[in-house]
Amino acid sequence: MFKNRLWVSPMCMYSSKDGFANDFHLMHYGQLAIRGAGAVVVEATGVLPEGRITADCLGIWKDAHIPGLRRFVDYSHNFGTAIGIQLAHAGRKGSSIPLRMYGTRPTLKLDGSEGGWPENVYGPSATAYDDKHWTPKEMTLEQIEDVQQAFVDAANRADKAGFDFVELHGANGYLLHQFYSPLSNLRTDKYGGSFENRIRFLVETTRKVRKALPAEKPLFVRVAGSDCVEGGWDVEDAIKLSKILRDEGVDFIDVMSAGNDPRQKVAYAPSYQVPLAAAIKAAVPDALVGTVGCIDNGKQANGILEEGKADIVSAARKFLRDPSFVFQAAKDLGVFIKWNDQYERSRE
Repeated sequence: MFKNRLWVSPMCMYSSKDGFANDFHLMHYGQLAIRGAGAVVVEATGVLPEGRITADCLGIWKDAHIPGLRRFVDYSHNFGTAIGIQLAHAGRKGSSIPLRMYGTRPTLKLDGSEGGWPENVYGPSATAYDDKHWTPKEMTLEQIEDVQQAFVDAANRADKAGFDFVELHGANGYLLHQFYSPLSNLRTDKYGGSFENRIRFLVETTRKVRKALPAEKPLFVRVAGSDCVEGGWDVEDAIKLSKILRDEGVDFIDVMSAGNDPRQKVAYAPSYQVPLAAAIKAAVPDALVGTVGCIDNGKQANGILEEGKADIVSAARKFLRDPSFVFQAAKDLGVFIKWNDQYERSRE
């Protein structure tokens, strides 16, 4: 289905109003398709209004969002590029200021007068990420069911919009991650405490979404390989979770790390997250596993694949810096790839 294993997982593009896609999204995702990405992932799309990170984030909580999303889905398909969507709920990271406001204040809190929803920020427990974010309300069992249904409804809308695959965003410190990490989940009911209880929200949501989607529609889950904090979620936890997700019918485990606690210690370096994916791949060899993180040249990406450390390599910042990354990667590796007809004459 996917013509190569170098994918684009762009950083969240904050330019939406009321969750609607616009010309920016058509241009942004369209240029990546034109320039040969094997697959494009539309990141962190809110399944509910309060599930957005900022007021400028994309949404998929109502049927009216479908036509705008379909515009760039169809456009990507015109160039033979597969395109999926990452369904997300920000949880306690919600109602944050958009990128256009960064640096203008010491806090990341977006209040109601600016389009925020501070009274409707919630998470597994009433514990803030840090003092720059809102303190969330602890979710009730009824809210948990409502959010799970919102993921199901969003997945159905994604299918109607024509996306080739759906990914549940269970990492980066967003709601699904907040539930399974012991650092953010202090609950004492069936959704807190033990490993089995903390993963329950994600596993139940995955099961419901898998049942709702057509059998042939791939379902991905992005998971944290580690919280990068002592006493937090670690790679052994991620391995256990990955085995369970595989058995629930998940087609691809997308691995990254951190984002859930300000005490995290991350050693940023080329391929710094690859060991986490490699550990999961080694322990769950029959699962498709992906990796991300400071991967910015063709030989580096190809080496990860050839060494069996991952099945898919995704890139974000590199593609934002250079939308023609696929062309350059092919040149680095000395392989021929077909350019789109409109650009072919510019080949060296």
